[in-house]
Amino acid sequence: MSSSPARSSRLRRGIAAAAAFAAAGAAALAASTAAVADAAAADPKLAVYVEVNSNDLANVADYTLAESGRPAVDLAMIFAANINYDGEQAVLHLNDRVTETLQDAQNQIRPLQAQGTKVLLSVLGNHQGAGFANFTSYADADAFAAQLADTVTAYGLDGIDFDDEWSNYGANGTPQPNPQSFGWLASALRDRLGPDKFITLYAIGPSYTTTDFGLFDAGSVLDHAWNPYYPTYDAPTVPGLDDRGRLGAAAIDLANTSASTAADFARRTVADGYGVYVAYNLTATNQSAYLSGITEALKGEATVYRAAAR
Repeated sequence: MSSSPARSSRLRRGIAAAAAFAAAGAAALAASTAAVADAAAADPKLAVYVEVNSNDLANVADYTLAESGRPAVDLAMIFAANINYDGEQAVLHLNDRVTETLQDAQNQIRPLQAQGTKVLLSVLGNHQGAGFANFTSYADADAFAAQLADTVTAYGLDGIDFDDEWSNYGANGTPQPNPQSFGWLASALRDRLGPDKFITLYAIGPSYTTTDFGLFDAGSVLDHAWNPYYPTYDAPTVPGLDDRGRLGAAAIDLANTSASTAADFARRTVADGYGVYVAYNLTATNQSAYLSGITEALKGEATVYRAAAR
């Protein structure tokens, strides 16, 4: 805030001195706040999707930052569970490999969390007509949110990631997407999970394109939303989620994006003040050199690889 023009001739010295002291304090506080904001913007989160059908989630824990020892990966996505349709309602489906990953939490999940990585379950459509964007009532959305929340609780996860692909809306007599559905679902899930768990949006499909984000408090319900298209640099637009620190513009496929492009996207992420960088398909091979190009820009440190015995 700017102060009003000085009118020293009308003020007693004591008031002027107090005002000067207050202004100095406010300036110091503003500088401190700006420094904190700059520090936060300079350390975006690295979010990594792991195809657990072919790779262990535990591989994520093999990567740490060279100097601090912090995890290289901030958000690890178990890819993927499904939203299925049983003829009457949406049901959460966990395939064999997702189930194995969750049930082996001691080896697949807890080592990541012990290092500081948050583990989320990514949920994907499954061609059956059920999706996040076609619930016709809050009650129906809440029933599915309950299944998600129960899974987070049962396996000690850190949240849910929504990926609205392959839903095939309309199949099996299911409704078409509507503007309210995803807001109902995300809001119901937030109510069930509380404020300390993550809810993220892979910004694709009707949950992104059809949703009226003005119908719910997206800023309080969603933690992050990010670009789903590899390899591109393009942040989603989510009304209510306007802080760039909560958005991701960079999206790369670790197996199919050049190291130079990946590093360039990381530098742009920091320069533009975005808070998330998304990488898909971490495998069991040593990818530390590639990841270093990303983390050196995002976090100021190279990535080191130490494969744990499994």
